[in-house]
Formats: sequence, structure tokens, C-alpha cells
Amino acid sequence: MTKQLKGIAASDGIATAKAYMLVQPDLSFKQSTIENADAEIQRLHSALEQSNSELKLIRDKAAESLGEEEAQVFDAHMMILADPEFTGAIENKIKDDAINAEAALKTVSDTFIATFEAMVDNPYMQERAADIRDVYTRVLAHLLGRALPNPALIDSEVIVVAHDLTPSDTAQLNKRYVKAFVTDIGGRTAHSAIMARSLEIPAVVGTQSITADVKEGQMLTVDGLTGDVTVEPTADQVAASKQEAADYAAQKAEWATLKTAKTVTADGKHFTIAANIGTPKDLDGVLANGAEAIGLYRSEFLYMDSAELPTEDDQFEAYKQVLETMSPKQVVVRTMDIGGDKHLPYLPLPEEQNPFLGYRAIRISLDRDDIFRTQLRALLRASAFGKLGIMFPMIATVPEFEAAKAIFLEEKAKLIADGVKVADDIELGMMMEIPAAAVLADQFAKHVDFFSIGTNDLIQYTMAADRGNEHVSYLYQPYNPSILRLVKHVIDSAHAEGKWAGMCGEAAGDPIMVPLLLGMGLDEYSMSATSVLKVRSLMKKLSTADMKALADKAITESVTNEDNQKLVAEYTK
Repeated sequence: MTKQLKGIAASDGIATAKAYMLVQPDLSFKQSTIENADAEIQRLHSALEQSNSELKLIRDKAAESLGEEEAQVFDAHMMILADPEFTGAIENKIKDDAINAEAALKTVSDTFIATFEAMVDNPYMQERAADIRDVYTRVLAHLLGRALPNPALIDSEVIVVAHDLTPSDTAQLNKRYVKAFVTDIGGRTAHSAIMARSLEIPAVVGTQSITADVKEGQMLTVDGLTGDVTVEPTADQVAASKQEAADYAAQKAEWATLKTAKTVTADGKHFTIAANIGTPKDLDGVLANGAEAIGLYRSEFLYMDSAELPTEDDQFEAYKQVLETMSPKQVVVRTMDIGGDKHLPYLPLPEEQNPFLGYRAIRISLDRDDIFRTQLRALLRASAFGKLGIMFPMIATVPEFEAAKAIFLEEKAKLIADGVKVADDIELGMMMEIPAAAVLADQFAKHVDFFSIGTNDLIQYTMAADRGNEHVSYLYQPYNPSILRLVKHVIDSAHAEGKWAGMCGEAAGDPIMVPLLLGMGLDEYSMSATSVLKVRSLMKKLSTADMKALADKAITESVTNEDNQKLVAEYTK
């Protein structure tokens, strides 16, 4: 029976395919006494063999789609399965305590995990705790006869359905097969939504009930333009969806004619439209859409896609590839922005009630300057291969920026002393995403080379509303006059000191926000590559003089987010 669901349109596009449920199965069990230990041990061996075969397949798929280095984590899992100390302890537990294999597996796994976690002076061994957890879950699933979902194994056209998707889940999605995804929770600025736009996969998030309303294999139509999801669509609905998809493809083809054009307004003013990327693999999309720079390279994905801290050489190669490919266009790299909802299994962070307000981003970098110095050295070495900008995330105070800059200058001096070629035109800037910093932008502007406004966090901190919480998603209000006043103050402060101001948050590619930003004089607009041509087409129709009048009115006369949505519609119709 056909059912309609409504969510938040998170990534443009329309798709129809069968549902793939990326939902963890119920792995609960009860400990029980057994009479035939040999039969129970045979059950264990069968589960171990099934797990090993599955891991081999996953490893091969991961090596093909993500690279050999990323696939090595599965080698570690297979080594655990083959470790007689681990498997032998489980067998002994079954025999000695006469308990079922599930209970023996849990007891032994818990002991190993606790042992590894206690090795606080050996980060490498601490990482093994996460490996044991993954192996435990896989073997337990096979003992219970329940399948674990794995996006790396998808080999036919599907729409992924999940409660939520982590950034690493999203990074594994193969766009050849994954036509779209839908989640229960999340908002337009969730990292999974941002990654979907980079991958050009349609997405609808925040439906609240998709995992309860859909079964594996059911046909779905997902409209990432409107946020509509249809479960078991009729033949007429499928036909209508295909027509809408064709119309959207025609619109994209029209935008594609602007690929090599400069971004110029109706009155001849040039602005820079840049792209946001997560890995060097995103460069294809950047080039295909004619971006004029990279305004945000999220370097944390180098850390998230690795089983351990990436080395200086690993990072150098990644940065060098992006800089060489984009040269002579600028590439702005954000230093490691870990924390909040982005975690590294090999870099344990303290448990915090409010991780988005806690130990993250530049706060970790300044505290763990060994990690920070490695990254800065890699960036400095790569600077010889293109035009580099570096920006520090989550800067709240001027001394924080100055401390980060001092470390940068120290590492630069060391490399030059060692005869390493380093560019002399690297620009140092900061993410403007904390309201306290935005208010003090006139002072920060004396110290930086540029600002890049991160609206995703700036809005959530200013409105006191978690951007990933669908219950308060209505407070994600980029056009609210309070947000616009902060943004204008940042832009004006940069210009007063002869510096440039960009925006790398999602609002930079928002067709309602763009006219307002033009009117405020924003210099650079960095967005998902898929939005570049759409925004370039829009700018061709806008006059900066008209947009200045619009922005002034939006800031001084409007009271609500909705007021300004209507105002933009009036000025741009």
C-alpha cells in the first residue's frame, strides 16, 4: 500500500529504487547452560568461518572503492578471528562453564576490550579495543543467524534507509549503486547531508519514522528537492517521478553551459564561487562544475578514513594532489576539526554532556600540538605546489588564533632551515563560527588574512539550537536578521582592514541567502560542488546595487526569518 512521508530535503535529485535497510539487527541473547560443549564449539567455529568469509569480501570491496590503506582495518579483524588466544579462550569458557557460545563470546570479548582500553600509554594497542568490538558484533550476529548491514557490499541499485548515517557510513556509499538515502533523524546541515551533496546523491533526512515504515526491498521514490518520500509508489507515481527527474536533468544540463564562465552579476561585478571538499576524490565534482577555488577542504576526513593518525607524508600527498590539480586557483584547507559528532577510534576524547561546546577542533590542536605540528608541516610542504590558504576552526579568542599562528610560523621556520621549499604567499585565516568571535570581528581582522563564515555552527550557536536535532530544526534560520547582522559585521570588518571574507557554510549555496550575501558584499561563496552552477546562473540575473538595497532592508526592517524569505522573493521575482 502506498504511503507518503515528509522529511527535510537535504540533497537535490530524484530517485526510485528498492530499500536497503542500513539498520542494526537486535543482537540480544540470554546466557544458558549447555549439555553438549562440542556441539556449541562447532556452532562457534561455523560463526567464525562465516565472519571470516564475509570480512574477506568486505575487505576486497573496501580496497576497490576506498583504497588499500583503508581496507587494512579488515585485515586486523581477520587476524583476531585467527588468533588462538582469543578463540581458544572462548572455547575454554564454553567447556569450563558449560555456557552457550554467545555468552562465552561476550565474556571473553569484554575481558580483551578492558585489557586493551587500559593501555593508556600505548595508543596503538588501545585501538585494538575497537577492533575486538567489531569482531564481537559480527561473530555474535552469525551465532544468532542475523545479518549485519554493510554499505560496502551493496552491488545493485538501492535507496539506503537508516536511522542516521555517520560520516564514515556516507563516505562508503558507492553512488553507482546507491541512488539516494533517507534517515529518521538529522537536518540539512548534518554531515551526512553535506556528504550526500558532495557525492551528488539525493537525500531526505529527519522523516522521524522511515525505518519503522519501510521494509527491506520495498520500492521507494525519494525527492531530494521537496523532501517527499513515497513508499510503494503506484505506476503513475513512478512515471511522474521519472518525468520530474528528467526535467531536473534538463535543468542541470542548462546550468552546465556555464561551467567555464566567470561568475559575474547582471551589473558586471565578479565574485568567486568555490567548492567544499572532504577528500581528493571530490575533485572530479569540483572540476566538472567549474568551481573557481576550493573554499573549504575538510582535512578531518584524512583522519576519519584512517586506522591511525595519518603521517606527515600521507597528509602531504593528499594536500599536494589537491593543490596541483587546482593550481593556480586557491585551496583553503581547514585544519583538523574533530570532536562534536566526528570521532576517531584511535584518539579517545573525554565523555562530555555538550560535545559541540567542548573539546574539539582548534582546542584539540592547541592541546595536542604534536598532531597539529604534523599537519602544519604537511601543509607547508604542499604549499609549493599551488596556492594555499589555511584556516583554523572554532576560534573563540584572539590569543587562540595567535597561538595557532605562532606554531605555524615555528614549523615554517624549521622547514626553511632544513632547505624545504615553502610558498611565501600562504594566507592564514579563521572560521568565523562562534558568535563571540563574530562580535569581535573588527579586532580579529587586524590579525587574519581572511575570514570564512561557517554558518552551520554560527547559526546553531546563535540560536541555541542543535543543528542535528529535527525537533528544533525550525530554528535553523539563516535569514534571521540577528544572523544577517552578525554576517554583515564580519564582512564589513574584513573589508575595513583590506581583507577578504568568504562563507563555507551551507548558506553560501542557498538561493535565498545568495542575494542577501551579494548585497552585503561577501567576496567568496564556497558550497557543495553540485550547487556551483546553479548559483552562478542565479548571480547572472542579480544586480549588486539592487541587492544592497535588499540586504539593508533585511537587516534594518525585518524581524523574522520568514520576513526575509518574502523580501527576497519580492526583489528577485
